[in-house]
Amino acid sequence: MLSAVASAVVPVLGRFSVSVEEGAVLAPGSIVAPNHSSLVDPGVVLAAVRRLGVEPVVLATAGLWRIPLLGRVLAREGHVPVHRGTARAAEALAAAAEALAAGRVVVIYPEGRLPRRVDAADGPPGPFRSGLARLAAGGAPVVPLGQAGARRISSGSTAKQLAGVLTAPLRRPRVHVHVGAPLVLRGDVAAATEQARTAVTRAWRTASEQLAGARRGPEEQV
Repeated sequence: MLSAVASAVVPVLGRFSVSVEEGAVLAPGSIVAPNHSSLVDPGVVLAAVRRLGVEPVVLATAGLWRIPLLGRVLAREGHVPVHRGTARAAEALAAAAEALAAGRVVVIYPEGRLPRRVDAADGPPGPFRSGLARLAAGGAPVVPLGQAGARRISSGSTAKQLAGVLTAPLRRPRVHVHVGAPLVLRGDVAAATEQARTAVTRAWRTASEQLAGARRGPEEQV
């Protein structure tokens, strides 16, 4: 349901496009690792992944489960709550590992938080937490996903974010997602985390370049 809603809503909020690197595939038991820049980019990611024919399991902050209707949908569809900063935080990785073993595709945000900036510009991914590397330690392929433009829909203060979402259908900002080729993380947790961050940064950079080219238009592209 959430993927279907995202696929319907995101194109209304902006001009949405997806590119896929040669060799990119979302095989059963894969982990999708996107950069995180805006409150609306989870919808962007779900819409992009659904275009590739996948309904993923998403790790998200446990606070979303306290929202009555949304919480019921999240629970019914098997998404995984992350109880940040508590003794229950490890439960999320265990539940995600079970989903991978069952052949589901799992989306985890390696940064674990939004950037503190309030401007609408995109920036490279921040430091990664260790959760992705630990989840992928069993050999699950990691698919780097870069998204750019979501901050032009929603960023800044609460009031600006609300205004951004409400005016987005009129402004039609461009949003682009680039899906990279899967990789298997190697080495210890620190090395694997850095490998993942490099791959996600590369995917984000490609998305940003595609977005910049689309904004210039064909006649202005070099």
